[in-house]
Amino acid sequence: MEPSPKPRVKICCISSKEEASIAISFGASALGLVGEMPSGPGVINDELIKEIAETVPPPISTFLLTSRMDAKAIIEHQQKVNTNTIQIVDALESGTYQEIKTALPGVKLVQVIHVIGEESVDEAIKLSESVDAILLDSGNPNLTVKELGGTGRTHNWELSRKIREAINVPIFLAGGLKPENVKQAIETVQPFGLDLCSGVRTDGHLDSVKLEAFFKAVNS
Repeated sequence: MEPSPKPRVKICCISSKEEASIAISFGASALGLVGEMPSGPGVINDELIKEIAETVPPPISTFLLTSRMDAKAIIEHQQKVNTNTIQIVDALESGTYQEIKTALPGVKLVQVIHVIGEESVDEAIKLSESVDAILLDSGNPNLTVKELGGTGRTHNWELSRKIREAINVPIFLAGGLKPENVKQAIETVQPFGLDLCSGVRTDGHLDSVKLEAFFKAVNS
């Protein structure tokens, strides 16, 4: 049996040019820059997102995490910050993915699905036809104050695996990943990419020791 290719690693909640550079030096292939959110960690203003994105070398993906739910508003958000990828953390309520793609050629679209139950599998299959990748996370958009990521909780990886087997676009796995559980996550889900925020931080700051342990676990 062919060994699965090593998953890419996206470090999220990047808060400064220094953090971006540390994450890249350890081997991150992508950085998450969090725009305005109803809750959760890592939110920075659009000016800073733009500033960080400008310093990131081309092979690295810069993800704008946007909680906007209207295609036009999402297009405007990306045009303010110029990241090369948009991570839509909530459901698109008005406009279409095609509208975003037409307005922003070359910008990749990643839709977040919060894995809550079997219905998440159906949702992922349906939406995967319109986007470049699906990111599976452990939030809950049904709460009064929506949780749209950064929860630090794992979800049911068997459901994530089911989604991965059913769709034709790459999958990023997020939610509570850390050095201690990442090997199991990779074996269970076999995702294209891993996405983490709190698992490599101490008191909210990127922690080199945790980063090193995480990449070591992924590379083993």
